[in-house]
Amino acid sequence: MKKSFLLLITLVLLTVHSCRKQESNITPDISVKPDPASLDQYIREKLESQGQFLWAWATDEQVWTALANADFVLSVGYRPVGVANAEDHLHELNIQSPIWKAARQSLLDLILASERRLNPALTEASLFAFAENDVLPVFDVFIKNPATISLIRQSALIRYAEPIGYEPFKTQVAERSDSGCGYNIPATDLTSADYTTITPACKQSWNHPFHKITEGWTNSPNAGAGITVAIIDTGCDSDQENLGSSFNQGLSTGRTVTKLVTLPQATNFWGQPVGSPETPNDLCGHGTSMQGACLAPRGTDGTSVGIAYKANLVSIRAAADVYLDESRESVGVANAFTTAGNNASVRIISMSMGRLTSSSQISDAVKYAHGKGKLIFCAAGTSFSWSSWFVGVIFPATMAEAVAVTGIQDNLSSACNTCHTGSKVDFVLVMEKASNDRHPLTLADYSDSPATVGGSSVSTASTAGIAALVWSKYPAWTRDQVLNRLKTSANYYPSRNGSFGWGRINAQLATQ
Repeated sequence: MKKSFLLLITLVLLTVHSCRKQESNITPDISVKPDPASLDQYIREKLESQGQFLWAWATDEQVWTALANADFVLSVGYRPVGVANAEDHLHELNIQSPIWKAARQSLLDLILASERRLNPALTEASLFAFAENDVLPVFDVFIKNPATISLIRQSALIRYAEPIGYEPFKTQVAERSDSGCGYNIPATDLTSADYTTITPACKQSWNHPFHKITEGWTNSPNAGAGITVAIIDTGCDSDQENLGSSFNQGLSTGRTVTKLVTLPQATNFWGQPVGSPETPNDLCGHGTSMQGACLAPRGTDGTSVGIAYKANLVSIRAAADVYLDESRESVGVANAFTTAGNNASVRIISMSMGRLTSSSQISDAVKYAHGKGKLIFCAAGTSFSWSSWFVGVIFPATMAEAVAVTGIQDNLSSACNTCHTGSKVDFVLVMEKASNDRHPLTLADYSDSPATVGGSSVSTASTAGIAALVWSKYPAWTRDQVLNRLKTSANYYPSRNGSFGWGRINAQLATQ
């Protein structure tokens, strides 16, 4: 009887083992993509009800759907067992310590073993989609086996495991492929109502009086001198000499411009490089326009002047366009924030780009830079035709560590035609004429004739410029002191408006 019972147990165990072995030998067909419609609907519901979408809310199946409909790149944030709330002190971590290195390696071993069930010849090196960030506990790997997702999401070593190359509504290709690009050309219809000519010989944008910029210059004649602003965007156009050889001209002298690139080179399905390595040069135009609004020189060549015209610039090309819907763009932005965070001269970071879904890898980097004492401004969002009716403030402007900025019209009561609003907005900037939709002046990609630029983008870069005026007046102040002065000068203070936050900053009051 006892022998029969043991034989029965043995047969059951062998059967279970055989079934499991057969299941593990089943190779998923990754050429067949799951339909993303239900995932997109779920994301939209969360955006409407929660004001954000976190991948932690998604099921394993939804994560796989996102991976399969993008580029199979999974962002994996790790931690040693027993380490909690690492996100609260990322700027203090040493991920090269033995305990952190061991956690990383254990996860990689788990991933490699699972992925080898599909490809036994796979090596650890071939897992990686991008070079690792050297200060954040995160890596990005190709996942081709759906079973891997469940394994690693259940691990005690995981902080997060998220697709970073997926954004919803992929059918809207026309508006997604080059978002915000190609419009930064010289305006041919400017009139005297659009600017004031000021010394030595440049144009001051029509919207500056709404924020008392001229009076702010009087109170803070340093006009940003000694303050370095890092602008994370699509780069700096090499044909715009006012951000190059003519950066120091007229009343803008003794300052520096640094041009960097953190956007990884494009790769194919197998992770092999495609095309040429990326450079700091702006191929979109958006980054150049942001830099112009914030700190273009007060010069002699007749173009537009930036608000902080004596500030230093660090231009970081982190994305191809303003909608961060590629894995490499998320990685580029994360690397840009840690780069700026580790630059001791940088005090202000401005980014006029974003995405609908949250990215913990970008979130890590924003928190890292914030932990380093940086004052971070992010655009609240500028709508596509298909998102304007259900999307509020976009990521990463939704983060507590970011100051969210949007734009309003010159009637002082209406948001701009495409600007996002909501309770997470902190400040607004006047940047659109209600009568003719005219937007503020900025530097064009080339020439000394100004361009115009709108949306929450220019609002963000301009507000960063005002912050530089304040900080150059009070260089010993902390980030929180500068931010508090911006708040107390705004028109709704001490209350907050439900759509416009503290409201319009008064540069004259802020620089007193």
